[in-house]
Parts: sequence; structure tokens; C-alpha cells
Amino acid sequence: MALDALPILDLSELDRGEESAAAFRDKLRQVTHDVGFFYLVGHGIPQELIDEVLEVSRRFFDLPEADKLAIENVRSPQFRGYTRTGEELTNGEVDWREQIDIGEERETVEGGPAFHRLEGPNLWPAALPQLETAITEWRERLSSLALRLLRTWAVALGSPENVFDAAFADHPFSLIKIVRYPGKSADIPEQGVGAHRDGGVLTLLLVEPGKGGLQVEHDGAWIDAPSIPGAFVVNIGEMLELATDGYLKATLHRVESPALGTDRISIPFFFNPALDSTVPRLDLPPELKAEARGLSADPTDNPILETYGDNVLRYRLRAHPNVAAIHHADLLSPPTP
Repeated sequence: MALDALPILDLSELDRGEESAAAFRDKLRQVTHDVGFFYLVGHGIPQELIDEVLEVSRRFFDLPEADKLAIENVRSPQFRGYTRTGEELTNGEVDWREQIDIGEERETVEGGPAFHRLEGPNLWPAALPQLETAITEWRERLSSLALRLLRTWAVALGSPENVFDAAFADHPFSLIKIVRYPGKSADIPEQGVGAHRDGGVLTLLLVEPGKGGLQVEHDGAWIDAPSIPGAFVVNIGEMLELATDGYLKATLHRVESPALGTDRISIPFFFNPALDSTVPRLDLPPELKAEARGLSADPTDNPILETYGDNVLRYRLRAHPNVAAIHHADLLSPPTP
């Protein structure tokens, strides 16, 4: 069926009695089976916090270049901190954006699997202490929202509500990106971020009001997904596709660069499990299992890996080759003769 806009789901329906909650669960399951993306309203995140996060994010990008480069990601073995415009790749092509990556605030971990290297501290700009305050609250609020959504999916898919809790509740490995896309497009749209699927479980995306650029693939066509005031764009990632043997769909999406003379701020929150966790394979009811499509391959034909840390480390090494070369050269494949 042709689709020209993403569906809109209202999370507050979960609080209006069991009939309303059941209807919401059915819509959530069907939309993420068919499309993999939707707008979420009624989520309970205060508009005042949304406005504060957008405002302090823009203030970060307005800092002098020296203040941003003081926390450049080449200083972080955990791939945290500031990335200059043009220093990240998707499928080998340059993404035209600058950003700061902020993860869970942790101590570094010595030894063990290679993905343990991703555990560690964030890099915060000394010139803007308000960023850490706002984003720490943002992470806490969105973690609670994302866990509620994940538990709702579990019930909608015929599993116990807490089936995912062991992987997420105690030691999640979530990531926030604060992204600015400088205008680059003239007559022909340019790449802001190339087509990709998210490698984690669940993404909550905030885009500043009045901005477009996000496009979602559906049945071979690209659907525009402009911002809706107060709404998140939600999509699932590869690990939830893995958990459902392809019943739920991790969908290709991309971002076109804004027009010359403009820009765009977006803040994706990636809700992910502990690095050493394996997301449980759900035992779907027969009627859902019959519609499971099996696993798809990403654009570079790499399989989805069972352990989340292996999945995310692969993506980080591929997206930030400069950081990988400095801190993780031993993990890189030798060049082909």
C-alpha cells in the first residue's frame, strides 16, 4: 500500500483504560511491522525541556571553533565528543554534518572483549556547562520513555512485559547525538547522512520545528518525514529486527542536506542494551510468526551480529576511521595488497 506520510501514534492512549491500551499496542505492532517508523505524541516529555535542549544545542554549535575542537572525538577512544563537518562516513560516503556524541557516563574498562573499549567518560565543553546539565536530564527522561515503549512492544508481540529488562534495565548503552546539518543543497539535494539502518534497538529523534530533510524508505520509495512540533520520530533498529526474526522492520533512512544559507538541528537518542547483552529472540504467536520475514542485510551486506557490543563497535570503526586509526589500529583490517 502506498504511503505518503509516517503514521502518528499517541502514547497517552496507554493510560486511558485497557481497551485503549490494547488498541495502541496493536497499532504500534502493525506500524513497526509495515513501516518501522512513526511519529510519537502524548509522550509526556515536557515542552520546556524540549525547548531547553534545542536551545542549548544551538548554543554549542555557536561556540568558537577552538572550544568545540577542545573536545574533538579524536581525543576519545570511546568515540565521544565533537566531530567536525565531513569527518563521519556512511557506507563510505561523507556525511555533511557536525555533531557531538554523548554516551552513558562510565568508567573505562580494561580487558575483555574489544567492545569494552567503548565504555568510558564523555567529553563536555568547558565553555558551556549547561549542556551537561540539560543532556543528563534528557538522557534520564528518554531512557524511561524508551523502556516503556519497549515493554509495550513486548506485550504487543505476545511476550512478558519484562522480557527485555535483563538486557536494558541495569546497564544500557544508550547514545545521544546532537547534530547540526549546515546547508549544502542547491538545485540537487546533497547528502546530509547516507542511507542506513540503525544498529541498536530503538531511536527517539527530535528535530527542531519547521525543518525537513529526513526521508524513510518504504516499498522502494522515499517518504519525507518533516518535524512535527512536540513529536518524536521513532524507529526500530537491527537488534529488534533480530529479536523478532524480521517481523519488526529496521528501515533504511537518510537525511538530505538543508538548502544553502540554512541549517538544521536534530537530536537522536539511541536506546541500546548493555554491550555484552544478547537481545532475546521472542517466541512469537503463530499468526505473527507466519509474517516474520527473516533478517535483512544492511546496505553493505554485513549480517546483524548477535551481541550488541559487536554490532556497535563495527559501526563506530566504520563511521569514524580517523578515531579508529588513532585508538584502535589493532582492530582494523590490513589494507588489501
